[in-house]
Amino acid sequence: MVDQSFLHWPFFDDKHRTLAEDLESWAAAHLTDIDHSDADTACRKLVSDLGQAGWLTHAAVDPDGTTALDVRTLCLIRESLARYEGLADFAFAMQGLGTGAISLFGSDAQKADWLPNVRRGEAIAAFALTEPQSGSDVANSTMTATMDSDHYVLNGQKTWISNGGIADVYTVFARTGDGPGARGLSAFVVPANTKGLSVVKRLETISPHPLATLEFCDCRIPIAARIGDSGAGFKIAMSVLDVFRSTVAAAALGFARRALDEALGRVRARQIGGAPLFDLQMVQGHIADMAVDVDASALLIYRAAWTKDKGMHRVTREAAMAKLFSTDQAQQVIDRAVQLHGGDGVRSGETVERLYREIRALRIYEGASDVQRVVIARQTLAAFEART
Repeated sequence: MVDQSFLHWPFFDDKHRTLAEDLESWAAAHLTDIDHSDADTACRKLVSDLGQAGWLTHAAVDPDGTTALDVRTLCLIRESLARYEGLADFAFAMQGLGTGAISLFGSDAQKADWLPNVRRGEAIAAFALTEPQSGSDVANSTMTATMDSDHYVLNGQKTWISNGGIADVYTVFARTGDGPGARGLSAFVVPANTKGLSVVKRLETISPHPLATLEFCDCRIPIAARIGDSGAGFKIAMSVLDVFRSTVAAAALGFARRALDEALGRVRARQIGGAPLFDLQMVQGHIADMAVDVDASALLIYRAAWTKDKGMHRVTREAAMAKLFSTDQAQQVIDRAVQLHGGDGVRSGETVERLYREIRALRIYEGASDVQRVVIARQTLAAFEART
């Protein structure tokens, strides 16, 4: 039985505890024997299954305005799904990230056009921000959106786009020339069937996911496809990441919890010198370090999520701390689990081997660990200067 004692921490309400218990039951029944040989097909099915079960209603707002994104709920769902199946976490997360700008800043028409289908798992969403030359430097984006009568014309490339090639709709960020650097970006809703939009390369990684490089060649989209004000794209992107960055940390936590449980099962059952492996003090030290990392990560994650849900406009520092610590320490927890499994830990098909491959990307996407350190340092200095 999974440890859910953390649900009694004061960060959570009864609705969160009920959701976590219901999701645990659903995941145990539905997230077994997922075929990783065809990531596209697996993700399409997972999106459909998550939608039919109602879990995707938490990933995007209801167009009628009766719901809002609850970050604690998003984190709990990602943590639980990741503990069972990384592709399920990916499928859920991208429905939220891909439509986050629409949920937070979209017009009524944009919400009505896309969010119901995304919430039902009948449309797949993607978030197209990264470019070949810019990476984490979003302000250096060069893709352009040029006004032409009552349309914008998009030209440029996006790369490392999750759900690239299988998405039905992309949230795309492009330069509209409203100002230099970050001030010149705007956000757009771009259907996948838009003329001039093509997938030029599928990207293979150590843990298979649908990823692609996209090219936009004279893609014409109506002015109504712009999300929010012209020139507000950077603010929109950062606001979306403020919500979803904590959820990346929660996915890492889910991987770490699974690794700890796998390690505990191993050291309790494995015999060495006629006694359980756990009896060795060095092994107990590894288990203790893993347990501390798991709990410390959870505290940082749910502090950030609770702070956002309670009305803090920006939680940049809190979310950056949660992502930095939780993804880096999950890597360490999983590495220790592999070590405690000995040769079995690196055998293809073993749970800890899969976790070892899955965790690595989380330290890169949505802001690499070193970028988070810069964010945290700058936010800390700004807070110091504000009180001195």
